[in-house]
Amino acid sequence: MRTFLEAATAFPTFLFTVPSLVAAVFWLLVAVGAAGPRTFDGDADLGKWGLGGVPVAVAFSLWTGLAWFASLGAAFLLDPVVPSSGWARASARLGVLAAASTASWCVTRALVRRLRPHHPDEPGAARPRLHDRGVLAGARVESPWARGGAERLARSGRRDAHPQPCDRTA
Repeated sequence: MRTFLEAATAFPTFLFTVPSLVAAVFWLLVAVGAAGPRTFDGDADLGKWGLGGVPVAVAFSLWTGLAWFASLGAAFLLDPVVPSSGWARASARLGVLAAASTASWCVTRALVRRLRPHHPDEPGAARPRLHDRGVLAGARVESPWARGGAERLARSGRRDAHPQPCDRTA
């Protein structure tokens, strides 16, 4: 435990420890309803950094968390190899800072691309909802086996109506 605390409070990991703790407290406030996940969206435009499309808090939390883990892992790996003092240690730590920041930014960009569809900037059309008859309204069905199934179900009024495959010859 002592080794972990020393590594977490040493340079450069400490530069990511404090923002990671701030992010953790922020998400606790979001969980209890004291703040919203889009609280900081008006403050920063992350689109030019390739991190747009999700709330700023999500991008910041991902980046700091990933950088913290990368920095901590590099500190554990380099401590036995690099001398305990001098220019070699200082330059290795600066290299860890640059590498952890860059690697976490790249991974965060990749994760943000995957999260964009789940966080639309503007409200779109209403989501499909299940009506009292069991008909899914507003859904676009692409499967040939289900195409028109909701319409047939709505017309027949039966809950046990099953969609039939489309007749592609027509």
